Order: sequence, then C-alpha cells, then structure tokens
Amino acid sequence: MRRAFSKALCSAAEKDPNVIFLTGDLGFQVFDEFVSCFPERYINVGIAEAQMVAMAAGLAKEGFRPIVYSIASFMTARPFEQIRICVSYPDFPVLIVGAGGGYAYSSSGVTHHAGDDLAIMSLLPGMTVIAPCDPTEIEMLFPQMLKLKGPAYMRIGKFGEPEVPAVEPPVLGKARLLKQGDKVAIVTTGDLANVALEAVNDLHKDGICPLFYHFHTVKPLDIVTLEQIVSKAHTLIVIEESSPVGGLASSIANWIAYGYYKPRLIRLGPPDKFLYSNPARETISKRYGYNKQGIIDSCKQAWQKV
Repeated sequence: MRRAFSKALCSAAEKDPNVIFLTGDLGFQVFDEFVSCFPERYINVGIAEAQMVAMAAGLAKEGFRPIVYSIASFMTARPFEQIRICVSYPDFPVLIVGAGGGYAYSSSGVTHHAGDDLAIMSLLPGMTVIAPCDPTEIEMLFPQMLKLKGPAYMRIGKFGEPEVPAVEPPVLGKARLLKQGDKVAIVTTGDLANVALEAVNDLHKDGICPLFYHFHTVKPLDIVTLEQIVSKAHTLIVIEESSPVGGLASSIANWIAYGYYKPRLIRLGPPDKFLYSNPARETISKRYGYNKQGIIDSCKQAWQKV
C-alpha cells in the first residue's frame, strides 16, 4: 500500500503545486521519486509529530494542501492535541496518513500498536476517516480525499497487500460491494478485506454465499448502503483490526440502536485490552478469531440460524 500511496502522492503533486508532503523521519526509499521531483515540497521534520501537525496547519492556513505521514500510532496518539486544536477545530484541509495501522507493527510492541487509530480520529468533528483495503483503493480514493474542504485521516498498510477484486469502483463515503449474496452480510474495513475474501471463496464451495461489503470509509458511515444490506441479511459480521470501542463495529451498533432495522451484529476483531509482548500479527488474528478460519466458522454458525 505504501508504494501505491507514494505513486498517488506524486500524481497529486504534479497536478497541484500546493501539495506539500511532511514526514516524521520515515519513508526512506519509499518517497525517493517525490523527493527527486518535488524537493522544495518535501519536509522531513524529524521525530517531532506534534510540530509537524502544527506546521501543516500553518501551511493549510496559507492555502497549501499539506499531507503528513508517520507510523499510525505516532501519527494519531502522539500529536492528538495538535490535530484537535490546530487542524480539526479550524477545519483545515490537512490529510493525515498513518502507516501500518491496526497491528501491522505488532511485533514491535505496544508502542507501535495502533488498534485505536480509527477511534481516535473518528472522535474529531468534521474528520473523514478511511482505511483502504488494497493499493487500488489508495490510488483512487487519495485524489478524492484531496478535494475535501476539511481534515481527513487515512490508515494504510505496509507492503505486499494483494488487490481485492470488487463489483464496483471505490467512491469516498460509499461502501464498496465485493460479492453479491444474502442472509448473512460480511462487512470489513482496512486490509482485512483480503482475508475475508479468501474465507468467502471457501464458503461458496459449501453453498454458503454471504453478501460482502467493504467500508473503506469509516466516517462518515454509509447509512444508505447499510439499509440496503440489512434488507437482504439478518446478520451482520463486522471484521476489523481496531478497538471495539470507536471502530466500525461500534459505529454500526450505534446506528442499529437508534434506527429502524435490528439485525444481529457479530464483531470479529481484537479485544479492548493491551496486547503485551511482541506477538506476530497472524498470532493475534488467530487468537481472537478474526483470521480466515475464524471468519468461516462465524459465518457458518450465522448461516445455520437462517
């Protein structure tokens, strides 16, 4: 995904001379093309995320289109006050990019875990929050995000994420249909869509065909599509690598609580706790049941209750 982000960044800079990229001492070699083509619009502030956000706010105030980048845990929690006061409060069009969201850096320990990044950013009024599933979504959603008049946060993965085939192209703010189905609906966000797709393909072999949507946009929540989904499915299985508080599942649960539709909601994802030591990402997903087999088992159980 980071290669796709770099490509989209260069494309945006070619079209808009106001695009400026700021990094917190990260992304070496990944952004070599941008540095070579637009050296005057590349700023490495060092390990100083709070100052980087404040600088981006000042640039936005002067009419520039700043994009700030760091590891997700450092890009959201560490400079939260600056994001809240300097960017979100004045509604400046700063694009915040967190690499390795969720538990992509799980083996680096709690300091690098970012299961709370989507929740933290979703708390802020006016903040658009997205978590693409593959390089194509990054390349297609990135220019759409740059058209926003206010701030946005984008969680991206690391390297090697495969393309996820879909029925329709990604549109900011609209959930994306990946596979037709009925009775049970699988809903994902972030790069877990690929794992879920593998599970769905295996389920089809057993005659179980769940409806499958990807919510790359976590905030604002696509309520229109949710209504369409629950009109076809009695159970929603939300798969996320995020905190159960403030993530996609909790947003959908809130919508269900105040809405007309009352589908059964199942969440597959990490728990509301710190994950100590240095577990591998695959170990975490298996332990808490949101790996491929966990998705298959949960869907089969839900299907039997039709």
